[in-house]
Amino acid sequence: MMNDQQTGGQSTTQAFMAALQQAEATGDVTALLALHAPDVTLRNLTQQTWEGEAGARAFWETYLGNFEEIRSEFTRTHEAGGLGVMEWTASGQLRGGHPVEYRGVSLIELSGGQVAAFRTYYDSAAFVVAPT
Repeated sequence: MMNDQQTGGQSTTQAFMAALQQAEATGDVTALLALHAPDVTLRNLTQQTWEGEAGARAFWETYLGNFEEIRSEFTRTHEAGGLGVMEWTASGQLRGGHPVEYRGVSLIELSGGQVAAFRTYYDSAAFVVAPT
């Protein structure tokens, strides 16, 4: 029997990382959204919380909309006890062509092989574009 953090022989965290990279490469969030529970909550450094399927779609489409291109490289991951931890570096170009590179950590709370909650913490200073 598969434990609740395994999906097709890989951990939910591994599946999440692969789906995020696919979404970043293609702009299609479908595979990423399929990993989220119907009542998922998502938070970043803003005060806003996104909830449910519509909230997850809005969160990920907004994320991708910030960039002309973006690629997350995962440097360290761990999954245990219903929690997935991902340390990463993202690089690419913001809308308007300004290059960006930043680091962060994302946490996913897991339930039944799905993402029940997503939280991400990152270097927001990387998004400040100095006037020219």
